[in-house]
Amino acid sequence: MNDEKIKLAIIGVGLIGGSLGLCLKDKLGDKIYITGLCRTQKSMNLAMELGAVDYASADIESVVKDADIIFLSPPVLQIVPMVKKILPFLKAGCILTDAGSTKKFIFDQLKEILPENIYYIAGHPMTGRELSGVSAAKKDLFKNKAYVIIENTNAPIEIQEKLINVLKLTEANFTTLDIEKHDRCASIISHVPHVTAAALVTLLNRAGDDLDSCIKLIGGGFKDTTRIASSNADMWADICMTNGEAIANNLRDMKNIFDEVINAIENGDRQKIHDYFTASKLRRDSILESVEKKFDPN
Repeated sequence: MNDEKIKLAIIGVGLIGGSLGLCLKDKLGDKIYITGLCRTQKSMNLAMELGAVDYASADIESVVKDADIIFLSPPVLQIVPMVKKILPFLKAGCILTDAGSTKKFIFDQLKEILPENIYYIAGHPMTGRELSGVSAAKKDLFKNKAYVIIENTNAPIEIQEKLINVLKLTEANFTTLDIEKHDRCASIISHVPHVTAAALVTLLNRAGDDLDSCIKLIGGGFKDTTRIASSNADMWADICMTNGEAIANNLRDMKNIFDEVINAIENGDRQKIHDYFTASKLRRDSILESVEKKFDPN
C-alpha cells in the first residue's frame, strides 16, 4: 500500500456503510484502502468476503489510526459516543462524515469536542432498503439518489471538496441544506412516513377477531405502503429521539389532516373527500415529474 492511496475507515459496515465500500472499491480498486469496524467475527468475515472492506476488525485503533476519511454509519445515538472513542487515534487533518438521518443533534455535540485539526462534514445519503446488514449492501445503492451535505459545519471549503470528490463516485446527486431545515424536511420526507408505515401495521395488528381475514386480503397496496415498516428498529428509535420536535410537530399536523378527513366522512361530504384525493394526486404527480428530472430521492 503506497501513500497515494485514499484511506477510508467505515464505522458500521452495514447496509449504508457496506454499500459505500462496495461502490468505492468498484470505482477505485487498489487506489483506495478501506478498513471497517465490525462487532462480530462473522460480520468481519462477511464484509471482507463481499469486498466492502479490505480489512475488518473490532479493534478501534487499528481501523481508524491511518484514515484520511472516516464514514460513520451506526445508529444516530451511537455516533457521538463512537467519535469520543476514536478521537484519540485520529491523525491530524482527518475528515469525519456520517450517514445519520438527523443532523443538529450530532453537530451540536461534535463541535464541542473536535479539535481544530479534525473536520466534521455532516452528510445524509437519502437512500436505503427495508433490509439491513452488509449482506443487503449494493454498490449502486447511492446512484441517482439525493445526498445532502450540510452547510456550515466549520470545515474549510478545500476539505469539503476533498470529501465530495470521493463521495461523488457513488453517482449520487448532491445538494446542500441548512442544518435545521434538513431536520425539518427529513421529518416530512422520511421520518414521518416510517412512523406512518409502522402505524398501518399496528392498525392491522389490532384488528382483533378480523385479523386473520384482513391478512387474507393483503395485496400490493398494503405491501407498498408498509414496506419501510420492515426497517431497522434501533435506527428508527434513535431517529425519533434525535429529531423529536420536528417529528412530533409533523405528526400533529398529520393528526389534524386525519381529523379533517374523519369529519368529512362522518358528515357525508363526498365533495370534500373527492377534493382531498384529487389535490393529493395532482400534487404528488407534479412533484414526481419535477423530481425525476433531477434525481430519484427514494
